[in-house]
Amino acid sequence: MNLRPFLSCFGLAALALTLPAASSRAEDRVLKAGKPEQVGMSGARLDLVKQILTEETRSGRVTAASILVARRGVIVLRGGWGTLAPEAESAKAGPETVYILASITKPVTVTALMLLVERGQVSLTDPVQKYLPEFQGPGRDKVRVKDLLTHTSGLPDMLPDNVKLREANAPLTDFVKGAMTTPLLFEPHTSFSYSSMGTLLAATIVERVTKMPLAQFEQQELFAPLKMKHSSLGLGERPLKDTARVQGDSFAQAEKDLERYGANSSYLRKLGHPWGGMHSNVDDLGIFLQTFLNGGVYDGKRILGRATVEAMIADQNKKLDHPWGLGWGLQTSSAWNAFGDLSSERTFGHSGASGTVAWADPERELLCVILTTRPWGQDKGFLLRRIANVVQGAIE
Repeated sequence: MNLRPFLSCFGLAALALTLPAASSRAEDRVLKAGKPEQVGMSGARLDLVKQILTEETRSGRVTAASILVARRGVIVLRGGWGTLAPEAESAKAGPETVYILASITKPVTVTALMLLVERGQVSLTDPVQKYLPEFQGPGRDKVRVKDLLTHTSGLPDMLPDNVKLREANAPLTDFVKGAMTTPLLFEPHTSFSYSSMGTLLAATIVERVTKMPLAQFEQQELFAPLKMKHSSLGLGERPLKDTARVQGDSFAQAEKDLERYGANSSYLRKLGHPWGGMHSNVDDLGIFLQTFLNGGVYDGKRILGRATVEAMIADQNKKLDHPWGLGWGLQTSSAWNAFGDLSSERTFGHSGASGTVAWADPERELLCVILTTRPWGQDKGFLLRRIANVVQGAIE
């Protein structure tokens, strides 16, 4: 029986009495509710997280926030605070609440591509032009598939006409066309520049090779096997009103623009953009992270090869002195501070501009997912780092 839908942040202690302790073998770990003390953590210190999120949502600084923390497969904190939207009649947020993830979408997209790599259908050292012949222009013949995953392709983060495309409610294919020809910022794999368009082309390779939409491939090969029942690329079949509403948009400011193409518009939520359009909740992302901590296995199913996992969470940019994995950001990057100040150097994860972060610390066998509605730009990720520090500090 799956207990997760019935859990709340107040019910963990009682349920823990009937649940087994964490498995001693990392690859066997399946997320189950338990007591922090079972896995060497302080419940009193974790209560500080509840206090912080209660204060943030009561004050109105954050409309909704949800969290899941687990160590060695034991869920030690799970809860939700606030409401889906600011209106008084809005439904309460909980751990099951679905959020738009923003850039946490990227490592999921890359995981889909890595499935093709380990199946022998794609090679990271191949030129992108092998899979996307229309990827033409100066320097493009030097761009490898790997460069799309490590932000070393020279492609920009967003297209120069990104806002115009959103204003026009353009289909994703128009973004793909733009990414095929937009000028590179530098010679491939000689520098680092965060690139959403690189992730878009990685997704396009998946679709060309599999001959199916990325959303369908992810559902078939990742979400269904992992029983990530609340995850989808794009809005899926759920009503928009049943998801948490983001508190603002960096591209759309006027009310009419917010409704047409803002972060909460039907257009953007349904677009299914592979660099930021995934929807999910803390439970599903906890499963995804635990799969990586397990070496690619979850609930007895091997989803990814161990070598694939090791490559994705290892620094692929050593020659550039800008650490990054394949899709995953790393704690050791000097520009990366979403995982707090106390995480070990082996920590990997990703944050999202909508106010989200998911990270895992293999050294301490710890994972944390924090989903909120306050965009990163409003506090530069301070709340996410603050909570990460409390979580790491709760280890005895």
